[in-house]
Amino acid sequence: MTSGKSLTRWILIALVLAVISGLILRATGVDTTSWIEICGMVTTVFLRLIKMVIAPLVFATLVMGIAKMGELDSVGRIGLKAMTWFIGASLVSLTLGLILVNFFQPGVNLNIELPDAAAASGVTTTSLSFQEFLVHLVPTSIIDGMAKNEILQIVVFSVFFGIGCAAVGKQSTVLVEALEGVSYVMLKVTMMVMWFAPFAVFAAVSSAIAKSGLEVITVYGTFMAEFYLSIVILWGVLFAAAYLVLRGRAVGLFKAVQEPVLLAFSTASSEAAYPKTLAQLEKFGCSNRIASFALPLGYSFNLDGSMMYCTFATVFIAQAYGIDLTLGQQVTMLLILMVTSKGMAGVPRASLVVIAATLAQFNIPEAGLLLLLGVDHFLDMARSATNVIGNSVASAVVSKWEDQLREEDTEDPTLKSVLETGVPVHRETG
Repeated sequence: MTSGKSLTRWILIALVLAVISGLILRATGVDTTSWIEICGMVTTVFLRLIKMVIAPLVFATLVMGIAKMGELDSVGRIGLKAMTWFIGASLVSLTLGLILVNFFQPGVNLNIELPDAAAASGVTTTSLSFQEFLVHLVPTSIIDGMAKNEILQIVVFSVFFGIGCAAVGKQSTVLVEALEGVSYVMLKVTMMVMWFAPFAVFAAVSSAIAKSGLEVITVYGTFMAEFYLSIVILWGVLFAAAYLVLRGRAVGLFKAVQEPVLLAFSTASSEAAYPKTLAQLEKFGCSNRIASFALPLGYSFNLDGSMMYCTFATVFIAQAYGIDLTLGQQVTMLLILMVTSKGMAGVPRASLVVIAATLAQFNIPEAGLLLLLGVDHFLDMARSATNVIGNSVASAVVSKWEDQLREEDTEDPTLKSVLETGVPVHRETG
């Protein structure tokens, strides 16, 4: 089931069946509480299976890649290039969201009853200051970081551990080879986990439609359509940026990651697509050492879809309440989100938490979040898929800049049968 087009086909079938089943349950008027609970359990189990894989996969691939770089300046150079791209992409995503929400003005003349400004949104606003984010980067214990699936903490420890392995030299050869074996095993485990993806997709979408129905789409149709159009425009910008660097191979990149993008879209979780994205990037030709470094880093610093949503949704709520934000206030909002959005990793309903914090700083009623909660799942599908595309482009671009992007005709023919299973096995030794 998990081989390439086959998995995509099953996910699409699951999507169609989920929509049909959700509509039938909604139309019959039966109590869907039990169904929603069962579907929630299936989705949760699948996401836990994914989280089970991520920590050992990130640690093994990242340590191995850094250890084989051999030099500290290589790590710094790649990290600097990755962060340069992340900052540029973040600025473009936030700015584009700001421009398009002002152009479309989805909050003006919304024609629905607005929540009382004093109403509670139900979203806990947590502290997301840059200082706390920097402190949070460093794990007090790598075991604790892995237990909580704190990807950035795992990345920080893995960088130090990988550099240590490189510095030790031959004495770490056995350990690095063992970690290479761990990465192979975890990627094979990932392929096994993917067998459950269609069931998780069915459960997630069916329960969402059974709970909210398509009526919510008619109420928020204009807002949702304009946001999805904005996402498509962002995809176009990302493709153009990829084409500037990768030229004709940009098309191949987008084709290569269509499966993890569909998985992220249908489960509304970019984290669920992480292992498959890494596999497809290496299959496309990205350097293992770069992809395994840039991709987990991007999950905190390069969430393009989520960042566009932050500016788009914040201004939408302001428009709905008739609050006119000056150009200076909107630019300030953009700069604040450039910082606070980097703390989104590992926070449940992260985008809503960041938006809640931003609303408070500009005296916009936090109750406006209630306007988003009904359709947030459907919007999360689009931004999760966009996050995967953005990080895939970043990994490919940095690989190209480092002259580590394999040409399609140089793939080792002896690896073909393994690559067809979706397991990346190309490992640079230099």
